[in-house]
Amino acid sequence: MMYNKIRVAAAQFHVGTDVADNLSTTLRMLDQASQVDPQLVVLPEFCNHLSWYDGPEHCYDVSVALDGPFLQAIANKARELGIYVVVNCTVQRPGQRATGSSLLYSPAGELLADNTKQIYIGHENDFLDRATEPGPIVELPFGRLGFYACMDGVINETPRGLALRGAQLLCNSLNSFASDEGSLHIPVRAAENKVFVVAANKIGPLVPEEMVGGISEATGIPPRFLGGAGESQIVAPSGEVLARASLDQEEVIYADIDLSEADNKTRPDGTDVFKARRPELYRPIVENPVNQPEAPWTQVGQLPAAILATASDGELMLKELADALSSGSLADAAWVALPPLLSAERMARDPRAAMEFSQEALAELQSLAQLHDLYLSTSLVLADELGQPQHSAILMGAAGICLRQGQIHHSERFAWSSLVNDISTVELAVGRLGLCLSDDSIYPETFRLMAMAGVEVASVPLQALESWELSTGLLERAAENRINLLVATSSSALGNPFAAVLQHDFTVMTPWQERPFDGLLSQPEYRPVAATDSFMTVSLHPSAAANKEVSRNTNLLRNRPWDLSAAIAEY
Repeated sequence: MMYNKIRVAAAQFHVGTDVADNLSTTLRMLDQASQVDPQLVVLPEFCNHLSWYDGPEHCYDVSVALDGPFLQAIANKARELGIYVVVNCTVQRPGQRATGSSLLYSPAGELLADNTKQIYIGHENDFLDRATEPGPIVELPFGRLGFYACMDGVINETPRGLALRGAQLLCNSLNSFASDEGSLHIPVRAAENKVFVVAANKIGPLVPEEMVGGISEATGIPPRFLGGAGESQIVAPSGEVLARASLDQEEVIYADIDLSEADNKTRPDGTDVFKARRPELYRPIVENPVNQPEAPWTQVGQLPAAILATASDGELMLKELADALSSGSLADAAWVALPPLLSAERMARDPRAAMEFSQEALAELQSLAQLHDLYLSTSLVLADELGQPQHSAILMGAAGICLRQGQIHHSERFAWSSLVNDISTVELAVGRLGLCLSDDSIYPETFRLMAMAGVEVASVPLQALESWELSTGLLERAAENRINLLVATSSSALGNPFAAVLQHDFTVMTPWQERPFDGLLSQPEYRPVAATDSFMTVSLHPSAAANKEVSRNTNLLRNRPWDLSAAIAEY
């Protein structure tokens, strides 16, 4: 019998350079956490020593042994309090090597899991060995746990693999100064996998305190952004944040959760998002990037674009588009992104009638593209090779359709649509462009494949079903893949249309030229269409997509854990 309902907690605190002091703090925070009577407590990354070393020997010396006093004290505390504890430390390994690893201790003080980080950031790569095998899934009386740490969750592969292998609860230990960890990456990892996430971050300086001023001057990063960003979180499978800590205070957060909820992988329309995956199409994600040369970047600096915001569809949307173009309001735009031309309900009611209307609409869209010398994108219903209805996104130019992307994943609300088996892109004078349909955008693999194909700007004609898609999901997709994004949707209670604009300044610990560092490391500029407006113009930066280097030796594409992600390409 599994008892799925439990109380979980995350402890948020500062770690410095004194290992003994850090142990004292960690034990004190476990005592504090025990006051809320949790069954499980998750601690931040690198609890033994902050992630700053004089060299490999220093790193090894301040790391802890599995059978040493630091971890024995943690095990004893877990036994004393009768709780499960996830603690992350740098751990001494054979050959004078060290790893960054999350360790799970039972209420009996037993070591149940030893999970090493798969992706290190920056100088961590100089001192710590990465995992050589996928992390464990541990089955406890109340459910199945998986573990990852910080940079492992900035891109999707590590948490995705854990969820696909059955984890219901993901424990994320962080050592992060980036505020977009809390605003984007932590909640999306829960929502896209429909699992719970407990994430514990640091506060206080993440570099030796006496070095803060010099590092700030050398990098241009204000001192306040050289510290942990806080915002430890507990997130539900819906993407709802159940508990969130402050930005800069030591504290414990907790929530009562039912892990059986993580076994329900269905969307509001009844689509099972795990069964609808297309593993055969994801195989490039789990292949060695060395054998996958990046597509040459177009070097287009600016792409003037616009998003049309309307609650209309069909003929009325076309009329609103024609009026907006005739008024000259969109005269500077080279690309106008439209919401889906037809509602999901209208398409489902009679797909063949929708296909007939779409064929007529294409002529109108091409006429407008010719008249105003621009590109238009939307989604509608076109015939596939066998004449069957296919839900499709299109980019229309003066000469006709220059890009068509059919639906990739089955969904219940578009069950009438035939599917396609690839990602389509097009290189134009304005950049390398891509399109993504509503029910393909919820799959992290879709955008990963687009990024691998060199897409610099993409549009999603969206009919959202879940609030996370607009609140965090699509902005996070743009961030983890470094793709400019036009999200064209009818304004609704779930959110408004928006653009995600990549900045050129991105790589951390290097001077930034165009803006001061503001704590947002990977998050693009978020440009929503105001609820009172019928359109928005925006200047996108295609060439910014070429920079995937989040830090030295940490590239969002080339350093993905391809060799540990086999579950992504398996049924």
